[in-house]
Amino acid sequence: MRVKSSKLILATATCLSLSACVETPVSRAQNLDARVDSPTLTSAQPAETSKNFSIYLTGYTYWDNTPPGSAAIARPVLRQRAGGTGSWRSPITIAVGHSIVNGRQTLDYPEGTRFYLPRLRKYAIVEDVCGDGPTPQGGPCHTGHNGHPWLDIWIGGKDVSPQESDACARRITAVQTAIINPPRDLPVQEGEIATGGCQVFL
Repeated sequence: MRVKSSKLILATATCLSLSACVETPVSRAQNLDARVDSPTLTSAQPAETSKNFSIYLTGYTYWDNTPPGSAAIARPVLRQRAGGTGSWRSPITIAVGHSIVNGRQTLDYPEGTRFYLPRLRKYAIVEDVCGDGPTPQGGPCHTGHNGHPWLDIWIGGKDVSPQESDACARRITAVQTAIINPPRDLPVQEGEIATGGCQVFL
């Protein structure tokens, strides 16, 4: 299946959702094995447990997705293309790292997992993957950034230039707080990130 790409924009790698994590501008990743304080969904932790933790957030756009110039996603849940306004009912597509062992793909966070990002005032939902090759677990999307899990959020940007989209991705890239399995009543700034002023809060 064709999956989307994510161009990481931090200062060290570019990650294509289910396509490629290339060392260049920023990298995004997840290392569920090496983190101690990062929540994962296991039988010991009910799916509805809400928890704050630190993540490394990057953004991917319409222009650097895989294939470029598309909103294709690998694990549709609420929609067939990347999107969302950031509300509880319309969370924005987010990509996570994954591993492939004995031909079996396992996402670091299952598709449909919801997050809330206070710095963006947006809800997000796992609908895509980040990482490429036969052993994506060796790339930054899965191994994380300085001990933090790596999440890559859809910025959009079809209606703005690739340069503006990249600038927005750089603006939101940072280690920041996320809430996994968040409550439904948190403050929201609705709208596509790239065309909504690329606002950050806190």
